[in-house]
Amino acid sequence: MAIDRIELNLLRLPYVHFFETSFGRAYDRTFIIIRIFEDGLVGYGECVAEEKPLYSGETTETAWHVIKDFLVPLVFKQRIVEPEDYYQAAKVFRGNQMAKAGLELALWDLKAKKAGLPLSRLWGGIREEIPAGVSVGIEDSVPELLARIENYLSQGYERIKIKIKPGWDVEVCQAIREKYPELLLQADANGGYSIEQADHLRKLDTFKLLMIEQPFPPYDLWDHSKLQRKMTTPLCLDESIISFDSARAALEMGSCRIVNIKVGRVGGIVEARRIHDYCQSYGVGVWCGGMLESGLGRAHNLHLATLPNFKYPNDLSASARYYHEDLIEPPISLSRPGYIRVPDGPGIGVNPVEDRIQKATVKKEILNP
Repeated sequence: MAIDRIELNLLRLPYVHFFETSFGRAYDRTFIIIRIFEDGLVGYGECVAEEKPLYSGETTETAWHVIKDFLVPLVFKQRIVEPEDYYQAAKVFRGNQMAKAGLELALWDLKAKKAGLPLSRLWGGIREEIPAGVSVGIEDSVPELLARIENYLSQGYERIKIKIKPGWDVEVCQAIREKYPELLLQADANGGYSIEQADHLRKLDTFKLLMIEQPFPPYDLWDHSKLQRKMTTPLCLDESIISFDSARAALEMGSCRIVNIKVGRVGGIVEARRIHDYCQSYGVGVWCGGMLESGLGRAHNLHLATLPNFKYPNDLSASARYYHEDLIEPPISLSRPGYIRVPDGPGIGVNPVEDRIQKATVKKEILNP
């Protein structure tokens, strides 16, 4: 069979509550939905590039350009329908992992729907539920942060990740530990520190954190390795892991003891599974990070997190954590305290609501073979 058409939608969704990291504060999210149509079926993918080049060098504008002008023509010209074939063919273009991943995810969803199987079955998943944590941004005050943590704990979340930055770290962790001494707690710096602040970061060892995520900028594998040797708390790399090769280098250099896998950041599921398998052979556990996806992208992540080496609670909270009205129905929710059930329908296994997609769309384009 051949693909009938591919549609791109640029969407904007407002957050329930602002989300602040070391990059700054955001009140909404702009992202791209890719839909591939073939013989009455539709495969959905989500490109997680953001409006500004903060987390990544990619943006929604650059991703739209690369998908429309390079990746989709490649698919049409080579009559590609298999995601593995697309992964190999797309290597001709350098970088642009988020753009590549968005289209690959849609191909995977389409493939699983044609087979009548949930994606987790195609990918070798072993779980029907995955442990889910929640990520809490930087707040205006410590009491406000503690109140938000209390709210999420009351909803059933058992692991909390906080965002930290210079000036919002040691005292914050101390306040949380005083109130919640047994809480599964981790901290994410989003690359906001430098090696000159290593002694300050070592103070975080006091708080028995599950991990500290990405203290230094993405390119700094060597300084991460020096910091990890000085700390008892495991370091986890996020922005640094952009491919299988960077993951291998990080582990061989001792730059981290845990790896965060984000499908968009590494360029798709094929590369994500390569990283997963290598980390497993190396004895290093992984977990699935989130990019504040809609329910469409979140569903892909849930299926990925069923693979056996996902050892830690994932940043895959319920739809209501970020959005008043998600793009799917029913919304993703906790199936029991600390867990989310993986959708068991064909493909991503969730039901997109087209009216909501159209309502949130700010730009649309239909691409034909």
